[in-house]
Amino acid sequence: MRIKDLAFPALVMTFVLGACGGSEPPPPPPAPTGPTQAELDAARADSVARVRAEEARQREAERGEQERLSAARDEARSTLEDMVNFDYDESVITGEAEAILRRKIPILRSSPTVRLRLEGHADERGSTEYNLALGSRRAESVRDFLSGFGIAADRLMTTSFGEERPLVNSSDETSWAENRRVEFSISGGEIVVSEDDGS
Repeated sequence: MRIKDLAFPALVMTFVLGACGGSEPPPPPPAPTGPTQAELDAARADSVARVRAEEARQREAERGEQERLSAARDEARSTLEDMVNFDYDESVITGEAEAILRRKIPILRSSPTVRLRLEGHADERGSTEYNLALGSRRAESVRDFLSGFGIAADRLMTTSFGEERPLVNSSDETSWAENRRVEFSISGGEIVVSEDDGS
């Protein structure tokens, strides 16, 4: 084969390759496939709004729970302070008084630091000394009842006012019945209510 025979095809190839690498601009870059800046900003704003809404919901839930617990504590305090009444010249716990006292027991059990002052009272009939003793027996009867359910007696201080502090200043059977009582006051400790039911 002669060199001349090879030169012509080489020359043709040079022209072809030169034509392919001409002055045409390079192809444009492919269009972006990810989110736009506006879409990113909107997504960020949505995320911030969701976080703030969740924080507001949690604050509202905590406020509601605090209000519920506060109401439960108020109700428990009221139950602990409910007084009990007695029959004439008696210090025996009546059925009605027992029902009131039984409602105090779960609160006292769940609130082991709470201490109660039990104040015994009598109506105006009888001597001052007799009524002081009767008021004392009534307060001790309540203390013994509660102690029978496991409430430590040293959490229950008794005292008697006899006829000195009538609830109602009248001399009739209705008034006397209201004055024959034991009153309760919280003398120390903190009322604890359940997180589940507020009892």
